[in-house]
Amino acid sequence: MAVSEALPGLDSHSLTRERQSLGAWIKSGDPWIWMTATAVGLSLVAVVGLIGLIAAKGLAHFWPSEIHNIVYQDRSGEERIILGEISDYEHISRTQYLEATMSHEAGLPSEIERVLYKTGNRRIDSPDFRWVYSHKITSRDSPEDVVVVERTEWGNAIGYLRRLTRDGTLIDGEDVWLRFQALIQSAAILKDDRQKLQSGAINRINYDLERLRLEGRRRELNGFSGVHADLEERRVALEREYAIVEAELRAISTELARNEAHFTTATGKQLTIPLEEVVQAWMPNRMSTLQKIGLYFNNLWNFLTDAPREANTEGGIYPALFGTVLMVLLMTVFVTPFGVVAALYLREYAKQGPIVQLVRIAVNNLAGVPSIVYGVFGLGFFVYLIGGSIDTLFFPEAKPAPTFGTPGLIWASLTLALLTVPVVIVSTEEGLTRIPRELREGSLALGATKAETIFRIVLPMASPSILTGIILAIARAAGEVAPLMLVGVVKLAPTLPVDGNFPFLHLERKFMHLGFHIYDVGFQSPNVDAARPLVFATALLLVVIIIFLNLTAITLRNRLERKFKLNA
Repeated sequence: MAVSEALPGLDSHSLTRERQSLGAWIKSGDPWIWMTATAVGLSLVAVVGLIGLIAAKGLAHFWPSEIHNIVYQDRSGEERIILGEISDYEHISRTQYLEATMSHEAGLPSEIERVLYKTGNRRIDSPDFRWVYSHKITSRDSPEDVVVVERTEWGNAIGYLRRLTRDGTLIDGEDVWLRFQALIQSAAILKDDRQKLQSGAINRINYDLERLRLEGRRRELNGFSGVHADLEERRVALEREYAIVEAELRAISTELARNEAHFTTATGKQLTIPLEEVVQAWMPNRMSTLQKIGLYFNNLWNFLTDAPREANTEGGIYPALFGTVLMVLLMTVFVTPFGVVAALYLREYAKQGPIVQLVRIAVNNLAGVPSIVYGVFGLGFFVYLIGGSIDTLFFPEAKPAPTFGTPGLIWASLTLALLTVPVVIVSTEEGLTRIPRELREGSLALGATKAETIFRIVLPMASPSILTGIILAIARAAGEVAPLMLVGVVKLAPTLPVDGNFPFLHLERKFMHLGFHIYDVGFQSPNVDAARPLVFATALLLVVIIIFLNLTAITLRNRLERKFKLNA
């Protein structure tokens, strides 16, 4: 059948015109523009959706959820009682349910709902997360007097507050909750004082004692044998000071140990919690919405400022946050001059030819090398070769214990600088290429030297491109994990790289990193259910840090671009 017969409203001339107009539309490039716009839109939706999912999963963890008193039947048909908050929902098929419970129930729907409750009390009534099938629940209510206690060990405790013990005296009655809150605040002040002593005076004294030991060892290596009176006098003074501080610590610990809180769990078990272990406590079923919002932001602040606990499944992420930002800043300090100088040489000084072209190809190929290879190189070259040589030349008294010949902050920063330097080189070269040749020639014609031309004309005009390279380097370095596992990152760092002891910034120390923290909590945690929301919260924080650093660099780049456009 002819086309004109199949489409009676169109003759052959109309079809020809339609085909020509379609061909002209395709040749105009409009379809590719629309396809590109669609791809960009889908990418933005995917990114926003992913960040939204991470935020919803992570930020919900800090909300003080309602506690339910659940009575349900277990597999054997016996009634069980639990107190807990809803952590997750799940639907399974009828076949999966029958296989899991090994039952022969009839009249079941095609999908069975089960709820994951966080019951706490892991120390006396494990596990602290339990799946309960919804159709097995016989009763559910929300008692107002139930208390949730956040502890430094063994996770949260959930139960009913019955009485307190203060200096051996039992306290009960209607005001026991208010007295409990007052004791928590008093204990928090004492624990803050103890932490200040440990991180301040104790840390300083131990650091000074170690320096005295190394000084004595250095004198022995230099041939000064015998008793060093000055060192011995300083050591005795430090030990005397240490004894005073240690007595203060013992007094604080003794005072904290005098106070306890006594609870009853849902099953009637007695639970005694020392006030020293209590971080905070709340009654979620009695709190108003404003009170819950206040506690929510307090929990979020504690997450950002506290150290991790319980194998990183509880507490905060401050050491990892601090280590990530500090490492990225040091990496930026290292990579920027190396990348800019290399690009300047390749574009402004090197004679263009096959050798320079080969170098550019090598730089581009370095950007595609797997990051773990950089980690192996950093471990062998930076840590063992350079770090070991530094120890031999400058720290012989500390050997065989390494000082710089072990993974640390400086080697991690240099390894990531080496990993990201190709990005900075390529971006800087692109910026140098776009600067008109007439500007260079005009500067030279006015009597400026080549160095003055580069530093006063070329580099300022190429600074937006340099910042673009730094932005890309920061985005990649902040999320890298594999090389850091070899050159400095640890699961838990006892001290921060920055403290009050000279030289204040300790580049040789190991540190924590958000990327490795996510890996450790997500895949190495002994309590998967407790760790899951922390994985999302930490991932969200890492994304926010990367976005903040990138936005800062982008803002600086845009200002520089506007500045040079106005000057032009």
